[in-house]
Amino acid sequence: MTTRFAILAAATPPAQAARAKLVARYGDTSPEDATHIVALGGDGFMLETQHRFLGRNPPVFGMNLGSVGFLMNEFREDDLHARIAAAQVAHLHPLRMRAHTAGATHAALAINEVSLLRETRQTAKLRILIDGKERLAELICDGALIATPQGSTAYNLSAHGPIVPLSANLLPLTPISAFRPRRWRGALLPADAKLVFEVLEHDKRPVAAVADYTEVRDVRRVEVRQDRSITLTLLFDPDRNLSERIIAEQFVG
Repeated sequence: MTTRFAILAAATPPAQAARAKLVARYGDTSPEDATHIVALGGDGFMLETQHRFLGRNPPVFGMNLGSVGFLMNEFREDDLHARIAAAQVAHLHPLRMRAHTAGATHAALAINEVSLLRETRQTAKLRILIDGKERLAELICDGALIATPQGSTAYNLSAHGPIVPLSANLLPLTPISAFRPRRWRGALLPADAKLVFEVLEHDKRPVAAVADYTEVRDVRRVEVRQDRSITLTLLFDPDRNLSERIIAEQFVG
């Protein structure tokens, strides 16, 4: 099969300049007709690209022209066909959020994490159920989040949650500035777990739910589970595949 690239770039001048060089050298195909997506930018642009093609699942090969570039490969102009042919594949599944307000239900997909966040100066009060069983009757906090393995290195890590290897089949549940129980540091859930957050005292302590880019305010109940009917495919150079990066990130000071 002939490899046809759709070369997409963030709006920054370095990414746009790199795109022009690659298009001149390798050509460009519309995303609808491409066999592979080449994404030029940082991790934020990779997340945008993944959301753009949710449900279609073209393999995405990212090259870093941003800052951290955890999900990106090194930018090089040479040997793009050979690099993609030799790339190692990472298959990822998003989280599906159903957020219930007083009068509606909102559905969204999260590739990194679903977060619950307090909306005012008042702390949030959350009840947590896993597979229908109450696990925490009351968590007083700024919020809480459930992350994918990919997302475990993002906001979850900043909130002092654990990094989860891709092969672990686990999802980290992490509190954000927990006040009570003060020593609760979160949990690791099976990938097929169904998580429910119930917002206690929601009128006094309003809470927003956020699935990557989608925010729903004044939620009463939020249900989250992994959606394995949707697969995302990322491509990585063999010497720096995603599993290796996630393991290495655990040893960074």
